[in-house]
Amino acid sequence: MKDHINTVLNQIEKEYEVKILYACDAGSRALGFASPDSDYDIRFIYIHKKDWYLSIDHQKDVIEIPKEDSLSTIVDPKLDVVGWELIKTLRLFRKSNPSLLEWLNSKYVYWNHAYLAEKLKSMQDTVISHKAYINHHLNLVTRNVIDMQKKKEWRGKVYLYILRSILSAKWLQKHRQIPPVEFMQLLSILGNAPVKRELKDLLWKKQSGEHNTIEQNLILNDFIEQEIKLLASYAKSVSQKSEDPTKELNELFRVTLKEVWE
Repeated sequence: MKDHINTVLNQIEKEYEVKILYACDAGSRALGFASPDSDYDIRFIYIHKKDWYLSIDHQKDVIEIPKEDSLSTIVDPKLDVVGWELIKTLRLFRKSNPSLLEWLNSKYVYWNHAYLAEKLKSMQDTVISHKAYINHHLNLVTRNVIDMQKKKEWRGKVYLYILRSILSAKWLQKHRQIPPVEFMQLLSILGNAPVKRELKDLLWKKQSGEHNTIEQNLILNDFIEQEIKLLASYAKSVSQKSEDPTKELNELFRVTLKEVWE
């Protein structure tokens, strides 16, 4: 699959006349949730040639293969490939976008040109807004819980995403740094032995491809309800202020554009 992913990335560069600066695994494989039949969520950051930026019109700044955009080569149906243009990426970085921060900290990296990931990661812990990051994860948790309650269907995968958001927010609150991407590393923040035991069991079932739909887990449900309240209280009290990286990000864009194409 790795060779096929590299082929797809190379073809994207050719057909869309871009340079891919960074590409990684995201989703269940990066998080450590993957079962044998899991898809590959490939995420990448790209830059256009100089002339693309010299336009008075706003242009499309996302590439989505195969959902929205075509590619002449055959793409494996298990691949979901999404890329963000560099300016879009840097704006989202400035907003503490959790998805982008997860891409940058993924252990499964396919391409890494111009040291873009390293440059952004060196800034991430001072730039991140705790309020924005935690509120993002709380919103995800709330939406997923409401969705499961409406459907009366408690899926193991959704449970894990809910709990992963909670643990990521708790990690930032406690350590004041970007949390690790992998779920097993996040578990180290838990002092509650019963919750940790239930989470490990849930993770094993997901990795085994078993129990897509499960019974409600009262231990986990109580933990989720309690942590939502605690994190919401923390998010209200924490300052919104963080360092403004605009000057550094502008320079990073200019330098990268020159390095890549000149």
